[in-house]
Amino acid sequence: MHHGEFLHPRLVEVYDAECLWSDEDDAFAALVDETSASRVLDLGCGTGRLTIGLAARGHLVTGVDPAAASIAAARAKAGSEHVTWVVGTSSSLPDAAFDTVVMTSHVAQFFVTDDEWAAVLADLHRALAPGGRLVFDSRDPTARAWDRWNPIDSRHVVTIGDGTPVDVWTEVTAAVDDVVSFTIHYAFPDVELRSEATLRFRTEGQLRSTLTATGFAVDRIWGGWHRELVGRGVGEFVVVAVNGTSGHPVSAT
Repeated sequence: MHHGEFLHPRLVEVYDAECLWSDEDDAFAALVDETSASRVLDLGCGTGRLTIGLAARGHLVTGVDPAAASIAAARAKAGSEHVTWVVGTSSSLPDAAFDTVVMTSHVAQFFVTDDEWAAVLADLHRALAPGGRLVFDSRDPTARAWDRWNPIDSRHVVTIGDGTPVDVWTEVTAAVDDVVSFTIHYAFPDVELRSEATLRFRTEGQLRSTLTATGFAVDRIWGGWHRELVGRGVGEFVVVAVNGTSGHPVSAT
């Protein structure tokens, strides 16, 4: 199943048990908090870990995701009543409705083709108020994270809510230029399920040029969750872009 960890209820439970609050969430929350009591869109919100956390910090938060099973898991969590949940995509977002948009957990990489990425950026440019900010992460291709996506290095056990252990590992099925396809295996005691995905690994230059072409001003790009310089962090790009030309672009290298 393509992106099964977001669509299949059993895999959603594994995803939720494995992906707990982390330095990544602290980093995004700190950036969102730079604008107090803001209207926030979490695009690709998944099971709502960060979404609910941002609402608890006083923001007016909307979580949007195309996966109904993930939204259902988010709605079942404490504090979910403070979030507006939408099963959908960026194409249906209202105009100028948000002060901040976040895309976490490498959602930006799910938009593989140039047309897909351009369309999403255009939707977010439209949905943000003038001067609003887009904040997202994307893996730095020079770190070659996919080299560690193999049955030996990636294998680990996730224990879900009822105490069941699930053996999980990843294997790359194709890597062509900056596009990587892979399969995640989930071995339950009774069955093995699989989730397939393809990600685009854009360079810093590609991210900057596509954002600028859409009408964003790149404000900051860091190399990790603690605002390290690019290349000196954990193989991530953490990007902050401003809707319009009022930002102050800063070189991160």
